[in-house]
Amino acid sequence: MQNSGFFRSAQRWFFRTPDRALNQAYEAAQMIVAIEREYFGGNPISARYGSYGDSAMEYFQSELKKYLNLIKVRMVEFRTSRSIVRVSDPRILEVQVPVTEADELAVNVIDQQALFFRKLRLIDEVQARYASLEASPERVITLANGASGGLEPAPSAQVLRSRANQARSDQPGSGQPNGALRGPNPGGLAANTNASDPDGTRAAGLSERVNVLPRSILRTVDRIRQDLDPNAEQEVVKEFRSSKSKTTAAIRFLLLLVIVPLLTQQFTKAFLVGPVVDRVRAGAEPADVFLNIEMEEEALHELQQFEERLRFEVLIGKAPPLSELSIEQRVRTKATEIEDEYRDRSASAVKNVFADIAAVVAFVLLLLYRKQDVATLKSFMDEIVYGLSDSAKAFIIILFTDIFVGFHSPHGWEILLEGLSRHLGFPANRDFIFLFIATFPVILDTIFKYWIFRYLNRISPSAVATYKNMNE
Repeated sequence: MQNSGFFRSAQRWFFRTPDRALNQAYEAAQMIVAIEREYFGGNPISARYGSYGDSAMEYFQSELKKYLNLIKVRMVEFRTSRSIVRVSDPRILEVQVPVTEADELAVNVIDQQALFFRKLRLIDEVQARYASLEASPERVITLANGASGGLEPAPSAQVLRSRANQARSDQPGSGQPNGALRGPNPGGLAANTNASDPDGTRAAGLSERVNVLPRSILRTVDRIRQDLDPNAEQEVVKEFRSSKSKTTAAIRFLLLLVIVPLLTQQFTKAFLVGPVVDRVRAGAEPADVFLNIEMEEEALHELQQFEERLRFEVLIGKAPPLSELSIEQRVRTKATEIEDEYRDRSASAVKNVFADIAAVVAFVLLLLYRKQDVATLKSFMDEIVYGLSDSAKAFIIILFTDIFVGFHSPHGWEILLEGLSRHLGFPANRDFIFLFIATFPVILDTIFKYWIFRYLNRISPSAVATYKNMNE
């Protein structure tokens, strides 16, 4: 009896070898897909698609290599044993309600054979993706939403979980044996739904049978199922805490990007560069009062205005009569005040040059050494921008384009460049300013239009249509 029980256990273990090997390979492929969606925005696990440090990328690459090796070993085991043992029982059915948008709920009726083909399809896609990535590392990655060459904005934690749940019931191959109906797949892997049913007759037949029930009933059933889920509350709290921590980290880093360069600029100007510049300019040979001819002309114009105003007030009786000597003394006193003012202004301009360089260095160092925070901030900004309505997106695009490349933008650019020249102590070269205004806004306008045509038109076509209607 003991030997017969042992042989029966061994027989069961042997006959389950194909299913066991396939399931383990499928789980490894799912782990790779989960890492891609959670940390690389749905792109392959590569340094080009994630701003992580060397240690983190080494960890991700080791995990990828581990799962790929596991897939290879288990698939060899599967192919060796499947010619002898039957893989699955096709009589077993499974009913799934994928998590999709509210108006796109659908029911999948999938037999065991369909699950078998689905697992093989996912495993083959994962292996082919990394085999082609190693063969041509500079190729363009095509995202699930059809956009090539652009990165999809990082979704929130709730969206990631919704897409992961949909991907489990929406993996490629689920519609091959029985033509199961599937809704749109916005976040999963790209699937060819017509691979085994090009004429769509099977899917149409199942759609006619499934759509007998109104979609509102399916939505109600799905809502009740979610409400009765004992882990629903914990999932909501977990998602809220994760979103809260990411939002807090993004806002904190954004404040650092603003405050740290400003504090660096002020500290460098007051305590590091300032004393050195003052000592050099007040040396044995005092430096010139004016850094450029424009500052000297401004000072002369100011002194002339003072003298003319003083004589005018004496003539109209607003000031007591003054002799020429008194007027000359007052003008000389004013000239001394103007000299001290422009001396300090020249010294301040020299300090601003070095202090601004230090501020830019601090800003760049923040971006280089806080790559994880940069990725978090980018994800936060993407959620805000891409979460806006189509009219809001069109409004923001029109606002920015009119400010920077619109009809009245040259006046703003002129004031901005003149203020920057005055801040750094350089003369405002009118020829350079006019040349800049004639070229840079045109280039910026071309970049805006290319971004709208290349990326926004694929991510949100309705926003582009709204933008065109509002702009007309």
